[in-house]
Amino acid sequence: MSIHVSEPGRPIGTRLPEVFRNRTVGDVTELEASSALSNTHNEATDAEFQQAANSGRHRALQQYGTVAAGERKEERVYLPVSEIASPAQYLVSATATMTEAFAMMKDNAVHHLVVMSEDNVAGLIDFRWLLSWIHENPNEADTQSLLNMELPAFLTAFPETDAHQLARLMLAHRLNAALIIEGSSGEPSGIVTSTDYLKLYASSRQQEGAL
Repeated sequence: MSIHVSEPGRPIGTRLPEVFRNRTVGDVTELEASSALSNTHNEATDAEFQQAANSGRHRALQQYGTVAAGERKEERVYLPVSEIASPAQYLVSATATMTEAFAMMKDNAVHHLVVMSEDNVAGLIDFRWLLSWIHENPNEADTQSLLNMELPAFLTAFPETDAHQLARLMLAHRLNAALIIEGSSGEPSGIVTSTDYLKLYASSRQQEGAL
């Protein structure tokens, strides 16, 4: 499944790639429709399209489950990123100040926030980026809002995206997290970080040690 990187930019409207929003029937190249699709409707809310999309995803995950039964996660040829991603996510409004965003991270003991512009995904920021900015602009943190900032680039992927492929792209773009987007709704459904990958492989080493 597709993986996309959104370039740096201000959190105005949605910064999600087109594939995650207003998807048309003609854009579906990775799913097989369980029934004929109507070409007269092409909105993302089209019931026939949603049925086909969900059917394709569920079929792919079922096939994966059959093939991967008994294999350790880190050794599987195909590993859906949803298997290792954390569903917990914290949303912050684009109108929030840098200080408010920092306080939210600190209060919830998290290192990433999904920036929302009204109901649209407008970015993904991490603790290191935020702390660096506050350190360089200590006198503006209480008044400067995320809305006026150029937010960093961020990766987006579907729940069924291969985790191994995503890890390679995270390394290539030097990003330590990716936002998981629910394909049927275009809404964030989780975050996968470099820590999730470390936990995956650390767990496998512990199992080998026990054996």
